[in-house]
Amino acid sequence: MSSQWEDKSKPHRNIVFVGHVDHGKSTTVGRLLLDSGHIEEHVIEKNEKLAAEAGKAGFGLAYVMDGLKEERERGITIDVAHKEFFTPKYYWTIIDAPGHRDFVKNMITGASQADTAVLLCAANDGVNAQTKEHAFLAKVLGVKELIVHVNKMDISGVDWSQDKYNEAVEQVTALLKMAGFGSQLDNIPMIPASSLKGDNVFVKSDNTPWYNGPTLFEAIDAAAMPNKPIDKPLRLPIQDVYKISGIGTVPVGKIETGTLNTGKSVVFNPSQKTAEVKSIEMHHTIVDKAEPGDNVGFNVRGLAATDIRRGDVAGYSDNEPTFVRHDETFVGQIQLMDIPKAVSVGYTPVFHAHTAQVAIRFQELLEKTNKAGKEANPSFLKNGDACLIRFQPTKPMAIEQMDTFPELSRFAIRDMGKTVAAGVCLKIEKK
Repeated sequence: MSSQWEDKSKPHRNIVFVGHVDHGKSTTVGRLLLDSGHIEEHVIEKNEKLAAEAGKAGFGLAYVMDGLKEERERGITIDVAHKEFFTPKYYWTIIDAPGHRDFVKNMITGASQADTAVLLCAANDGVNAQTKEHAFLAKVLGVKELIVHVNKMDISGVDWSQDKYNEAVEQVTALLKMAGFGSQLDNIPMIPASSLKGDNVFVKSDNTPWYNGPTLFEAIDAAAMPNKPIDKPLRLPIQDVYKISGIGTVPVGKIETGTLNTGKSVVFNPSQKTAEVKSIEMHHTIVDKAEPGDNVGFNVRGLAATDIRRGDVAGYSDNEPTFVRHDETFVGQIQLMDIPKAVSVGYTPVFHAHTAQVAIRFQELLEKTNKAGKEANPSFLKNGDACLIRFQPTKPMAIEQMDTFPELSRFAIRDMGKTVAAGVCLKIEKK
């Protein structure tokens, strides 16, 4: 089924839905797609029947996004699902980010592709640990625009109360200030809604006469187009490298900045290999060039598939992608979100930056900030602290400074199967 706004030549955007696992992300997406004419009622009815049989009545909408059988049985979102969706101005890809901790790694690659995020907060539950983690992640991962969806306004105990809505808005506002969205607060819509019933998702609700802002659909369509960093030097993090018979070596990735052109030579760092771009393919079509936001596969002459790897970044030799060797350091600012115990110098968790994953050592704690204020050279860090740290990678890693390539300066820190912190690289200390 196609919607009345379907037109793939419209500007393409990525949007991610984040927030706590039970606050209705999948239901919101299902409702948005159904009411805006992207999926048909009978699909929901079929899903509702499946849901009811599984003892999950009312989950029909959520099933639209949760395609995996295991997810349906557990009622949670595991993989990152992609759905296309059109508004009057834009052609969107919805990236459904999993809420469960075990799946945050998916979200790191998922959210980093999104320029707009919808943060869900249930009116009956307010802000909790996961809402916090996702707000911080959205900021660190470069989400430019936020829309807050105050869901579950219909449920018993909330009953469309403006006071309950205001309470939730107050909590979210405090969180967003903490997460670094403070300067944008005037432009962040906070929508009182019921995704299950459809209020203020696509259709304006009669239950909120006191609210005169946009519906979720209107807020998404009103999102401002981010600037494409076309005039910056090329940076293309490699996601996978394929060996395709009859063609050769084909690296695949999403262009962050600059333009990839056929016939030019690119250098891959930290592998430090150079090769000529023979052809570029996008959506199964051969193109001459590709721009920021484009997912591309490109064929390189003279390189074996084993010469380069995921985590490499491609650029041109007149402005090579920066990388930090294992005997070099960089200074970064991090926010601790979920650290089980205090950590100090010597802690070596795994950093996820663009497509790279490298174990990195906390070499020096320079300054920490928390509710109590600032402290120079602290001896340890604990949950909720923000800190300036000197890091040393255990092997070479491509990363850029916030002031030159913010797109490649961000990282998430993972340990013991969960995201413990998120941060940004401020200064690379080359030898």
